[in-house]
Amino acid sequence: MSDDSNAHKTKMQEIQTRQRKRVADLQDPEKGLVLVHTGAGKGKSSSAFGVMVRALGWKQKVGVIQFIKGKWITGERQFFERLGGVTWHTMGEGFTWDTQDKDRDIAAAHAAFAKGREMMESGDYDLIVMDEINIALRYDYLSVEDVIAGLEARDKRTGVILTGRDAKPELCEYADLVTEMTEVKHPFKNGIKAQRGVDF
Repeated sequence: MSDDSNAHKTKMQEIQTRQRKRVADLQDPEKGLVLVHTGAGKGKSSSAFGVMVRALGWKQKVGVIQFIKGKWITGERQFFERLGGVTWHTMGEGFTWDTQDKDRDIAAAHAAFAKGREMMESGDYDLIVMDEINIALRYDYLSVEDVIAGLEARDKRTGVILTGRDAKPELCEYADLVTEMTEVKHPFKNGIKAQRGVDF
């Protein structure tokens, strides 16, 4: 074995030892975690749906509440409806610039969060995705205090993912994991419309 190979092996062994020690020191909180997917970049909901697939792979019970997307037909909803095993509630009435009715948007957001609280507190779910709830919070359709109170009241078993850009700082502080998607390049800015199977 060359000197370079020996040096590499020694370095990897040291990293392995450190990593194993770190993992051994970790603790299981024995409760569902709160994840926030935010930022201006694409992929917030897509990442949440990926976590759903992972949970379903472990035969966990999953629910989705969509706050904004309305009756928009998406590939992910069609897939999970065909797959079965996911409780799915689309309760928004569409993008805020489409409804143009703040009172209706507020009522829809409150109804969606009430359904979300019911599901979180039921003890029936391992994972609940509150898709685009951060948009409802951004426009003050919901208060961050009420959302955090709802998260606090959830069953110990239940983890929650909250998606949407401009997540409130208080929510990020409360969460166990926060991921911010950063936009580097987007086809929309080059005049390319949303694509089936990629964007929806």
